[in-house]
Amino acid sequence: MTRPQRTQDPDATATGARTGAAFRFTAIGTGWQIYTERPLSQGVRAEVLALTEDFDRVWSRFRRDSTVARIAHAPGGGRFAFPARDAALLDLYDRLFAATGGAVDPLVGRDLELLGYDAAYSLTADEAGLAGRVPDSWTRDVRREEAMVITERPVVIDVGAAGKGFLVDLVVQALRDAGVDEFLVDGSGDLRHRGSQSVAVGLEHPTRAGRVIGTVPLYDGALCASATTRRIWGEGLHHVLDGRTGRPVHHVVATWAIAADAATADGLATALFVADPADLETFEFSWVRMLADGRVQWSNDFPGELFI
Repeated sequence: MTRPQRTQDPDATATGARTGAAFRFTAIGTGWQIYTERPLSQGVRAEVLALTEDFDRVWSRFRRDSTVARIAHAPGGGRFAFPARDAALLDLYDRLFAATGGAVDPLVGRDLELLGYDAAYSLTADEAGLAGRVPDSWTRDVRREEAMVITERPVVIDVGAAGKGFLVDLVVQALRDAGVDEFLVDGSGDLRHRGSQSVAVGLEHPTRAGRVIGTVPLYDGALCASATTRRIWGEGLHHVLDGRTGRPVHHVVATWAIAADAATADGLATALFVADPADLETFEFSWVRMLADGRVQWSNDFPGELFI
């Protein structure tokens, strides 16, 4: 998951007044903030940092010592054990893969590398490698046994579609285990709130800096967003891929999803780029998305206000 350092994704930003204390740190290559009424203890801070480092050590395709890197460089494949806590993330990918007909697929890692979003951050597409490539498939090229992933050849896992949201949820659980009952966790724009009062969140316009297309009150839930305009490194090249083709999507430019937990909201924000919202009805969430032609669509139960 680790990437070269970048600024916060400005797709979902808490705009309401925040009082109390803020713990700011860097995790999985980007900036995080935890807002609480009172400062977190040194012990809780250390636990959060250790948790994010451990998650990165497992899932990063940008570091050589990760589990994902071992899978990517295993010539004959093998059996690879992930932490039991991460079985829920793998389960979510199973659901997203099924709901989108394979469009959300954690095996897009190799396609991202070929497009130039690789560990060396080359930003140069490998046209020869892309020519005639058949994308890897989550249901064809790996097998799962709970938190065990079994492969027969090298594959590159990338959990960018839902991994950051899942890590937000892990941080939330660590806070609650420590007795912290009110907070706003902001994982670079992936938000999860718990408290007595809602926080106002602006849905930032994907191409007009400083403008929002609407606001929503976030209360005891999660809001995650994504945009194809945030990480661009060439003509038509960005980080949101259709797993069926291995190529960037272009019909939708920005999405926002609200759900009970951040992993689900994060995964569905990605799914809204590649699927009809009607295909995602097995999930409980509300949503907004902006199409490439500037039109905005939203669910009937979206709880916020849109300025359109």
